[in-house]
Amino acid sequence: MTHQIIQPEGWAKPIGYSNGISTRGRIVQVGGQVGWDENCEFQSDDFVDQVRQTLKNVVEVLKAAEAGPEHIIQMTWYFTDRHAYKSRMKEVGAAYRETIGRHFPPMAAVQVVALMEDRAKIEIQVLAVVPD
Repeated sequence: MTHQIIQPEGWAKPIGYSNGISTRGRIVQVGGQVGWDENCEFQSDDFVDQVRQTLKNVVEVLKAAEAGPEHIIQMTWYFTDRHAYKSRMKEVGAAYRETIGRHFPPMAAVQVVALMEDRAKIEIQVLAVVPD
């Protein structure tokens, strides 16, 4: 992967994400994924379980596009409970590293009132770039 992490001089280093990234290649857009399995069935209502499944779904979509987690250049996380996210950050981080690895692209995390799927607690949208 040929990309450059952008870190403005003098800024505190972010933890778990990057301030910016620069790359070039074939774009892969992953639509919002939720924490259900390949049959559109939720196996758990636990926040971290859904994060883990959502990230697995992202990786599967990338794989179908001949890409991998290392190609992700942007992530947007939408969740229905900011407290669930913040209070379980260690577990969320562990699920992230086991699924995505130690690649931390620019990210945004947003609490929303609801997601389209009633049982969904998290939705993640991803932009990836596969080098030419």
